[in-house]
Amino acid sequence: MFPCKGDELFRLAYPNITDDELEKFKIFAGLLEEKNKVMNLTAITDADEVTVKHFIDSLSCYDERFFFTGAKVLDLGTGAGFPGIPLAIMHDDLKITFFDSLQKRLTFLKEVTTTLSYKQAEFLHGRAEEEAHKDIYREAFDIVTTRAVARLPVLVEWALPYVKTGGYFVALKGAAYAEEIEESKNALKILGGMVEVVEPKKLPGLEDKRAVLYIKKVKNSPVKYPRKPKVAVKNPL
Repeated sequence: MFPCKGDELFRLAYPNITDDELEKFKIFAGLLEEKNKVMNLTAITDADEVTVKHFIDSLSCYDERFFFTGAKVLDLGTGAGFPGIPLAIMHDDLKITFFDSLQKRLTFLKEVTTTLSYKQAEFLHGRAEEEAHKDIYREAFDIVTTRAVARLPVLVEWALPYVKTGGYFVALKGAAYAEEIEESKNALKILGGMVEVVEPKKLPGLEDKRAVLYIKKVKNSPVKYPRKPKVAVKNPL
């Protein structure tokens, strides 16, 4: 069971959260706990830690300046559904595509979205470096989100080719975010991105440093990017 404290933590962070939304988070927590027994989805298992470090952290990226009603979102490297599932629970108008390289994770997320009656979900199985070269996905999304996937210079190459010009790449980053932004200047220039907003974040009960980066796509990404996986990782732009 999700402890009572979880509700308190949510209401502290989101005073306007509804009982129905809280119930959906409890359902998701239960599904995550059960699946985690047979599949490695998360190393965080304490209920309160899941609430703060997964659910509330995921929601910290939502800003109505960038996430407009009905926006087409790609949750790149979604893993166990972060930040995509929390966003779907709180903002079910968003059209979220859950993208992961492991089909088993997407099968789990199909179960989750069906159970939560989230009808906007789509699922994409593949590698970020490959699917971006397909016309159906290239520069097709208003927003691309990432959380705990890779360092920013690599992420910029993987994510920006999916973002429409005028759209946003939204990256949830940890303590080294300023250093990563500095490392990414060349990649951003090449891929057509510009860091528009850096929003420091603080989670309930945690003192660690983190931020959400809102990177605007200001011009088309050159067609040769992203490069092959090993090249992009070993030789970041």
